[in-house]
Amino acid sequence: MTIRDIARRCGVSVSTVSRVLNNHPDVSEAVRERVLEAVREAHYVPNNSARDLVRPQSDSIGLVVRGIGNLFFSPVIHAVEQAVDEAGYTLVLHQIRSGEDELQAAASLARSKRLRGLVLLGGCFDYTPEDTAALDIPFVCCTYTNSFGTLGRESYSSVSIDDQAEAYQAVRELTRRGHRRIAVLLDSVNDHSISELRYKGYCRALADSGISLDPALVAETGAFDLASAYEETRKLLERTDFTAVFVIADSMAVAAMKALRDGGKRVPEDCSVIAIDGVELSAYTIPTLTTLIQPTGELGDEAVRILLDMVEGRAGNRHVQLHTTLRPGGSVRTLTP
Repeated sequence: MTIRDIARRCGVSVSTVSRVLNNHPDVSEAVRERVLEAVREAHYVPNNSARDLVRPQSDSIGLVVRGIGNLFFSPVIHAVEQAVDEAGYTLVLHQIRSGEDELQAAASLARSKRLRGLVLLGGCFDYTPEDTAALDIPFVCCTYTNSFGTLGRESYSSVSIDDQAEAYQAVRELTRRGHRRIAVLLDSVNDHSISELRYKGYCRALADSGISLDPALVAETGAFDLASAYEETRKLLERTDFTAVFVIADSMAVAAMKALRDGGKRVPEDCSVIAIDGVELSAYTIPTLTTLIQPTGELGDEAVRILLDMVEGRAGNRHVQLHTTLRPGGSVRTLTP
């Protein structure tokens, strides 16, 4: 798809399309919207300049991070930076907000920087072939995989944990220690993302332990921020009784522990808390959060290894699943019969 194709599709001149893409004011709103809609539908990524057409391929690897301020990503970014540097390549880091389109950002970055390959850190779990059509270089999804989309596994690479299986292990840790009234704190049960996968693990663990699912114990925040986790935990306390809560992310668990304390519940004497991720902050809660630690360094290293094998022609797309490690902490106690 070229700028001429966009112009032909919209019934305007190439110069008009160019003015829209460069945000010139001398274009009517109706024409501007028609052109931008065509660009979105075609997944068109413009060249930044004519020099891009003749510039030789660089030695750069791109890292697109979706989720500014996500504490979990920091050690993964460090691992990627180190692995890329040790391999003799240059890293180009680009961060976007959680709600932004990582594929569009990646395609634009790849074109403007003449990248050899890309690591996508954090992203959607439901890609289609059309979504990735603009990416014509190797890429690796790091910390997630295409669990809900139609993009074939042969068309991309990934390195991640098995979110459903690890959530299952977290909840089974609670059931093994005598808990049966187990709440879950998550973003959404059907977000087609990490929250839904970990919720499925929660449900399976309950079923395998002979525990019926109680909708009153399912707390959906609608977001991953601390304030939402805190407020939803307070509502959960007002709604029903429980002896433990599985929180899908450490950062949310920190907020949940404060909400429990503010609501008059001691952790773990009155309520146990377990989570997944292993962010550094969670080692400094009182008590220390019991969590399943993701191997952040290995996630970054493996993503770069997979990518460079493709870039340098040694291997094709592949998918790697890593495992968490339980850190006992002090936020879970065993119930006596």
